[in-house]
Amino acid sequence: MSVKVGDTAPDFTLPAQNGSTVSLRDFRGKQAVVLYFYPKDDTPGCTAESCAFRDQYEVFKNAGAEVIGVSGDSSESHQRFAAKYNLPFTLLSDKGDQVRKLYGATAAFGLFPGRVTYVIDQQGVVQYVFDSMFNFNGHVEEALKTLKQLAAR
Repeated sequence: MSVKVGDTAPDFTLPAQNGSTVSLRDFRGKQAVVLYFYPKDDTPGCTAESCAFRDQYEVFKNAGAEVIGVSGDSSESHQRFAAKYNLPFTLLSDKGDQVRKLYGATAAFGLFPGRVTYVIDQQGVVQYVFDSMFNFNGHVEEALKTLKQLAAR
């Protein structure tokens, strides 16, 4: 089952790189969330994507959105990855890929972790889904475009 535009984003609680836990419901009614699933810390594509989100982080914040990255890596791996590339946003550890599976963010016949970004509005409704393994910057560009369209409503 894949989460689609118009669906209420499934809630979850996962550990973050700083030792805290983050629940999606904590953002409901407060701000939009750009939730991006990526395959693995410190790999070329994931580094490019994460750094693209980093480089536009202030633009996301100014648009009223929080950026959250999710992969199956450990919190410790996320901590090293975030420190190495100065990533200012939260990275969540989805051991066993339970949340990834809940969202349907798989690729390559469901065998490998996918690279999928969800734009979730303040009410918790999915407004956009971008699924591309190789268009790293597209995840950032499309999420920003969607947030601008939401603000114009």
